[in-house]
Amino acid sequence: MTVHLHEEDLPADVFAAGQSIAVDTETMGLITPRDRLCVVQLSDGGPDEHLVRFAAGSDYAAPNLRALLADPDRLKLFHFARFDLAAISHYLHVTAAPVYCTKIASRLIRTYTDRHGLKELVRELLGQEVSKAQQSSDWGSPVLSDAQKDYAASDVRFLHAMKEELDLRLIREGRMALAQACFDFLPARAELDLAGWPEIDIFAHA
Repeated sequence: MTVHLHEEDLPADVFAAGQSIAVDTETMGLITPRDRLCVVQLSDGGPDEHLVRFAAGSDYAAPNLRALLADPDRLKLFHFARFDLAAISHYLHVTAAPVYCTKIASRLIRTYTDRHGLKELVRELLGQEVSKAQQSSDWGSPVLSDAQKDYAASDVRFLHAMKEELDLRLIREGRMALAQACFDFLPARAELDLAGWPEIDIFAHA
């Protein structure tokens, strides 16, 4: 496995046309308009991961990355897509769709547990371990440590294999159509977050 770090944009033609791409983001915090986007991680399920780092004051032009994320013929895989889609929309000004979210798939099919974090999913579905030690580190630093880069890469490294396992269970239990409907709504859910409805259930009676 090799982790490639790029500054401000992804090189052209890194990924073959039509391939599904695992995507994750690292930000300065959890409030999207306040806490800037620092890193976007990508993987096609192969041995390499690609990180795109944005410096403080970036204009987020990134034409290659934006085209990749906005490609309607390329499935984007996320874990907790709602947050990443909001960050991508706010800073890169594109809607990253179509979408698959392993966390939503897990919640729909792994109803025997309330543990749906990436670490737990990788352990159960794939029998591997993921370290979360760098999760709360300073992603805005002008120099990322090797530990930070490996952590960021690990967030996309397993998503393709996890999707395969989750899909088998969703099909087995007859919940694939419901999952797809949830995935299709995710870009709108992210826009609701950005527009000021982060925790309000607009479908609730009261």
